[in-house]
Amino acid sequence: MGEPDTRTVMLWVAAALVPGLIVQTSYFGHGTLVNILIACTAAYLAEALCLHLRERPIRAAIADGSTLVTALLISAAVPPGAGPYAVAIAAIAGIAIGKHVYGGIGQNLFNPAMVGYAIALVSLPGAFNRWQVDAATGATALDALKHRGAMTIDEVMQTDAFGSLGGAGWEWINAAFAIGGLVLILKGIIRWRLPLTFLLGLVVLIFLFYDSGSSSSLGSPLMHLGMGGTMLAAFFILTDPVTHPNAPRAQIVFAL
Repeated sequence: MGEPDTRTVMLWVAAALVPGLIVQTSYFGHGTLVNILIACTAAYLAEALCLHLRERPIRAAIADGSTLVTALLISAAVPPGAGPYAVAIAAIAGIAIGKHVYGGIGQNLFNPAMVGYAIALVSLPGAFNRWQVDAATGATALDALKHRGAMTIDEVMQTDAFGSLGGAGWEWINAAFAIGGLVLILKGIIRWRLPLTFLLGLVVLIFLFYDSGSSSSLGSPLMHLGMGGTMLAAFFILTDPVTHPNAPRAQIVFAL
């Protein structure tokens, strides 16, 4: 059997993102669904406009699934409370600057979704703290860990920002994205070395600076595996087939 075509790969990636997006929606509410609607609309409009300006066929390029994956990654990464402008800026910048400035799919130097995310973050930094639960804005686990004063790890873990293992809700969101990522590995869509090396590198570095939970501790490896976008980065950002090397040893270095 030959390598799967671009559309097949992208549709599998999009499908693998669904469990994480469902859990994220169940915890943070309908804001994630709004993000998806805005990101998809803005991304497809930007894609069509860029293709038109470049005098390229529109229908086939839009149907390859890459625009959908970019939109879904942005929807997962941008906080539900960030507002429509942040999501739209990320989607448009990701497609126009992250993708088409470099010549289109297969030629981009960086993951387009992360280019869009970075531009939106720089443009509207305050909006990216608005992770909301039941319409109430609270500190993320990483924020709580950074600004905890003299609290020990056990004490900060008792705050509303944390769940049983990691960030409140985030531990299950990360688990769902990891499940989707494992499906992609089993299907041969992504290379196992990338997420495994990335996660092992993260665990080792955190372990080296972990002092069992004092007021200056940075937290345990398990805590960090269940906070923020760890699994989204490991299985969906790092594994972008265009922007990672193909050689096995180079993949390990890249992931580290």
